[in-house]
Amino acid sequence: MSYEVLARKYRPTNFDEVVGQDHIIQALSNSILQDRMHQAFIFSGTRGVGKTTLGRILAKCLNCLSADSPVSTPCNSCSNCEEIKLGRSLDFYEQDAASQRGIDAMKGLLQTVPQSPSNGRFKVYLLDEAHMLTTESFNALLKNLEEPPKHVVFILATTNPEKLPKTVQSRCLQLNLKTVGGVVLSSHLKMILESEKINFDDESIELISDAASGSVRDALTLLDQAIAHGSGVLEAENVKKLLGTIDDSHLISMLHSVIDGSGQSAFDDLAKIEELSPEYEIILKSIISVLHKTSLEKVLQNTTDENIKGLAIKIDDEFCQLLYEIAVNSYSKFNVHPNPKEALEICILRMLAFNPLHKLDAQPNKQNTEKKNLKTDHPLNITQENFSKKINTNAISDDKKQETKVIETIINTDPSKSAAVISNDQWIQIFNSLSLSPFARNYFGYLEFESFNNLALVLIGSDEDNKIPENVHMEFKSACEEYFKKTISIKVKNGSSSKSPIHAKEKQESDRQSKAEKDVLSDPSIQKFLDKFDGNIKDGSIKPIN
Repeated sequence: MSYEVLARKYRPTNFDEVVGQDHIIQALSNSILQDRMHQAFIFSGTRGVGKTTLGRILAKCLNCLSADSPVSTPCNSCSNCEEIKLGRSLDFYEQDAASQRGIDAMKGLLQTVPQSPSNGRFKVYLLDEAHMLTTESFNALLKNLEEPPKHVVFILATTNPEKLPKTVQSRCLQLNLKTVGGVVLSSHLKMILESEKINFDDESIELISDAASGSVRDALTLLDQAIAHGSGVLEAENVKKLLGTIDDSHLISMLHSVIDGSGQSAFDDLAKIEELSPEYEIILKSIISVLHKTSLEKVLQNTTDENIKGLAIKIDDEFCQLLYEIAVNSYSKFNVHPNPKEALEICILRMLAFNPLHKLDAQPNKQNTEKKNLKTDHPLNITQENFSKKINTNAISDDKKQETKVIETIINTDPSKSAAVISNDQWIQIFNSLSLSPFARNYFGYLEFESFNNLALVLIGSDEDNKIPENVHMEFKSACEEYFKKTISIKVKNGSSSKSPIHAKEKQESDRQSKAEKDVLSDPSIQKFLDKFDGNIKDGSIKPIN
């Protein structure tokens, strides 16, 4: 076959053609120009970023016949450069350490080390996938790495440098190659397509660049596939079908539904995504990617995508991280789930279930509604007859009796005026009766009541307490308006909040704990028991009765 794949056709032949590894090129070029060439190198990095290519270019630089000494730019036309390129140079040994990893192969290689170069200045040994060598092979290599002949250079290329023995690493100069992505890889792909005179659109390039995950070789392989799939033309829709990717607009819409707590809308969007026939694993990976971009946008404001910006404005930091954790956790267990579709659906259901605003569309049935109403009777809606029934019992605790006094005060007051005269104790009782998410209860529970006049509720808190997300603020405002049956405004002032609802609850629990400990320690029978058996009560073991 005469066709040469793009990954081989456009393989760099000198340092200037290498993509995205400027830091490595600078180090190697300076070493050559200053005649400070190291005896052994470790080129580490993910697949397809140029480890083997850099090794071959370095070998050509050291043995190029265009000058009397090593050069930083090989001529690629002399006999040494041509032989290294074709893989038949007697001074360049490239060995696959994955298939020839044993001690016998290493012995055969090391027997050639003392011999002088045939045509060049240096003998260069490139061990690809060096981490696959056996322990015996590494041990045999150590002495040669530490004190090789002056005409020998070793290059160990590996994707897992941590698997190389420390004794090997300490004898080598390690150069870590970066992943290549973003604008650098996209520009490289465009250059190749323009050189090949192939029509393309920018979205296709972005899709291929993202799918390559930082590997230039993977990007060129995908580019070959996309060109064949599109009959010599790159179009976004064809590339999406090839890669199995989906339109982010459907994912964005689904995440908006999740944030709003709309379960029906979320699954309607999922159904639209399923019509595109992508892999469910890819859908979940795309969700993770969108949430990742949203998280970065909230902190860095670094995206030009209006969809991502819209999500970042709508969702608060904590809920965004919670959705991300749910998605990643689901992905980690995806392969062990018997049904991929169910795994994805469960992930979305978890996102809806842990929505802090509790805005799920699912309507409770009549029985649940009645139970909920029984549990959340508004104090102002309690009739005097019902109130009498509630407090006419001998089984009311001290705490409950205190609460009924507060409720009775509200009942005996004109509801239209009650908002203007409530005290801090009454506010704590009202706050505890509000239907709030854990997020809102935690934010506003640390704020102390100051006043409630002219339809404005004024609360006090420290600077940290005042940093309340907008959606949590709106939830709290909505709950208060539902309680007071009128439109109100919420204002938060800076100041001390030592009498907030949460502080009051903590003090109440502390008092109960102290009373329980005092009652137990002062009980004569318990003291007699302890004295008799020379015992003591373990700290923290005394608990108040609920």
